[in-house]
Amino acid sequence: MSVPLNAIAPPTLELEWERVELLAQCLLSSQRGAEPAGEQIERLQQLQARLERLRNSEQSPWRRLPVEDLPPLALDLLAAVYAAETRPRVGWIYQELQSGSAQTFATPALLSLLLAFDDSELASLRGLIAADGALVARKLVAVESNSAFSPLRPEPAMLARLMDWPLPEQTPPGAVRVRQRADWDELVLPTDRARMLREFLLWLRHRERVVDEWGGRPVGGPVALFSGPSGTGKTFAAIVLATELGWPLFRVDLARLVSKYIGETEKNLGRLFDAAHGQPMVLQFDEVDALMSKRGEIKEARDRYANMEVSYLLARIEEHQGPCILTTNLRSQIDKAFSRRFQMVVEFPRPDAQARAELWRRMLPQRAPLADDLDIPFLARAVNLTGGNIRNAGLHAAYLAAGDRRAIDMSHIAIAVWRELAKDRVQLNPSDLGPLAAHLPEALL
Repeated sequence: MSVPLNAIAPPTLELEWERVELLAQCLLSSQRGAEPAGEQIERLQQLQARLERLRNSEQSPWRRLPVEDLPPLALDLLAAVYAAETRPRVGWIYQELQSGSAQTFATPALLSLLLAFDDSELASLRGLIAADGALVARKLVAVESNSAFSPLRPEPAMLARLMDWPLPEQTPPGAVRVRQRADWDELVLPTDRARMLREFLLWLRHRERVVDEWGGRPVGGPVALFSGPSGTGKTFAAIVLATELGWPLFRVDLARLVSKYIGETEKNLGRLFDAAHGQPMVLQFDEVDALMSKRGEIKEARDRYANMEVSYLLARIEEHQGPCILTTNLRSQIDKAFSRRFQMVVEFPRPDAQARAELWRRMLPQRAPLADDLDIPFLARAVNLTGGNIRNAGLHAAYLAAGDRRAIDMSHIAIAVWRELAKDRVQLNPSDLGPLAAHLPEALL
C-alpha cells in the first residue's frame, strides 16, 4: 500500500521502527564481516527496555489491533514486518540482506536472523504465520505460502488502523470496482420499483433499532434479487444504492469464481467474503441464474457438488453483514427455494413509451445542439428500446452529429438505433425501426 506523504507515526511506533532499523543495520554489518558499533548495541538495549514498558501501557498503539493474548514474540514480528512499509529505509536494507532478490519485505528466513531466534522461537514463528496461525487468522499479516523465503506483508487495513491512515481501497478477489456514481433523479423506473429500492436501504439504516432495541431476528445482508431483461437498469439501480450509502460498489463475476475442480469454488467464494467482511461496500453478483437455476435430478457426482456450491454461496451471502445484490435476466430459471431467501425481489420491466421519452431526454448529451425536427415523443413510440439501448444510441448519435458538424437530428438517431439493434440480430430490416426507418439514409438500406 502507499504510505501517506504526511504520515507521522506515534512516538511509540517511531521507537519500534528505530529498533527494527538498528537490528537490520547490525545484521548487515555482521554479513559484511564487521562487528556492530558499540553505540548501536547500547541504543538497542535502551530501546528494548523502553518498548517493553510502552507495549504494556494503555496508550500503546498496538492496542488498536487484535493483539490480545499474543506473546511478546508476535509484536516483535509485527514490528519487523510493518517497518518495511512505514520506514522505507528498512525495506531497502531488507532487500540488501536478501542478496539476489528485489524483495523489500521480510521473509521468515530473514526474520529468524534479524531477531536471533532460537529453535523454540523459530517454531513459534512458524505457528504464528501458519494458515491457521494467530497472525494470519487475525488478518495482521499476509502470507503467500509456507516457504521460508515467501514474503510476509502487512495487511493494508491493519496497517492503516495502526498508523491512523485513511483506509486503503481493497478490491475483493473476483470483483471489479464500479466507479460510476448516480442519484435517484437519474433513475427511470416505475414508482413502486423505486419505492422498493428505498425500502431495501431501510434494512441497513434501521438494523440496530429493529434487532437491538426491538428484538428482531438478526439476519445477514440484506440481499436483493434484481431481475429483468438486459439494459433495463439493474446495474444502474445498484449504482444509485451505493451512491446513496456512500459506499463503493463491486461487481462480482461468478464465472471467475466457479471452478470445475471440486472444492475450488467454495475456496474462491470464501476469499471473496473474507475480504469483504466488515468493509462498507455493496456486492453485486451478475447473472446468478447460471448458478441458481432450478435443480434437476442428481445424475452424477458433479451435480451434487454444484448444489453444494450454490448452498455455500447462499450461506455466505446470508452470513455477510452487508448489502448483496444479485441480478438475473431469467428470473423464471431461479429456483423458488432460493427466492424465498432474499429480502427483496425487484422486477425491472422494459420501459414504456413515457419512460423511453424520459430516457431519450436524459441520455442525449445535455449541452449537445438538437435539430428542430428532433421529436423525442416520436422516438419513444417508434422503437421499443431498453434504457441501455437508448444510452448507447444517444451517445452514438452525438458522435455522428459531431462528425457532421451539425446538430443531432433524426437521421443521426435513426443510424444510431440501427447500429444498436444490429448488435443482437443477424438479419435486420428497416421495418424493425418502425416509422423511424423513414429517417434512415438510403445508403444503409
